[in-house]
Amino acid sequence: MTVREVATEAYREALPALGTSLVGGLLAGVVLGGMRADLRAVPGLLVLVPALLATRGNVYGSFGARLATGLHQGLIEPRIQAGDPRLRAAAAAALANGVVASLFAAAAAFAVLTALGTPVAGIERLLGIALVAGVLSGITLTVVVVTVVFAGYRRGYNPDPLVGPLVTTTGDVFGVLFLLIAVRFVALVMGGA
Repeated sequence: MTVREVATEAYREALPALGTSLVGGLLAGVVLGGMRADLRAVPGLLVLVPALLATRGNVYGSFGARLATGLHQGLIEPRIQAGDPRLRAAAAAALANGVVASLFAAAAAFAVLTALGTPVAGIERLLGIALVAGVLSGITLTVVVVTVVFAGYRRGYNPDPLVGPLVTTTGDVFGVLFLLIAVRFVALVMGGA
């Protein structure tokens, strides 16, 4: 293959994912902009947003890369099989890592803001928000990653350039949406703002 052919193929595979990423990022920004009242109601939540969104991209991007590698090496088949222990274990590990990282981010945000003397919501509230958002995002991202990687691979695409932008976009859009849901759910359960 010539350099031109390699570049053309790379753009052919990556541009739709990057375009989707751009639109998704704007959508996530719109949702976040609509959360002004929720962000004011939970002191410290704004500090937590970047950490939670970065966690989604890092954990589930790694999960997608692991699946792509398994497909390239022939270790897993590009279809969901109920008894596939590798796929089940990788999905469970990604979900657990995502939730643990979310809880750690909430605890760290609380500790840093408390040490700085900055107003911050109670640790229980931040942990509750991180837990709910982490579980909802994790389930959604697990389904999206498996679907995108397997569908792309079956259609002849290299899943590696698809995973990064689509996981990041999905993580941002659903991460912000589920953060909003989590804030309101925890407020309902715990009472108050």
